[in-house]
Amino acid sequence: MKLHDLQPAPGSKKRRKRVGRGIAAGQGKTAGRGTKGQGARSGGGKGPFFEGGQLPLVRRLPFKRGFTNIWRVEYTEINLDRLDSFADGAEVSPEALSEAGIIKSASKPVVVLGRGELDRQLTVKAHRFSASARAKIEAAGGTVEVLPLET
Repeated sequence: MKLHDLQPAPGSKKRRKRVGRGIAAGQGKTAGRGTKGQGARSGGGKGPFFEGGQLPLVRRLPFKRGFTNIWRVEYTEINLDRLDSFADGAEVSPEALSEAGIIKSASKPVVVLGRGELDRQLTVKAHRFSASARAKIEAAGGTVEVLPLET
């Protein structure tokens, strides 16, 4: 096959219909628009949300309420029962959690929540701790270290 052999698949290219070019062309006079009425006029027809004069859905719904807090911090949540995979005396940081496959990436701040029990001494480093998580880690003999939030 050479460049001069290339051609589009049969039937994939259609000629443009030239309407309003005389009776002999088959689409003369009204040019496929029918006779009279809104659709026959230039610029005629209604928009996609017109519902025949009924109050459109977009106007029946209330305006968007509330606001988006631009200072909101989104944390990756970890519960104590997920820390079972770490050995006794290990240091648990966002990087270690990411390497263990517990969290997807260490880029988001981490919050430790108190679901589950802890039976080993761990040094847990995170950006935030719930009160129950902090109490359970310290009761197991571990330590809690709060990391600063990067802004």
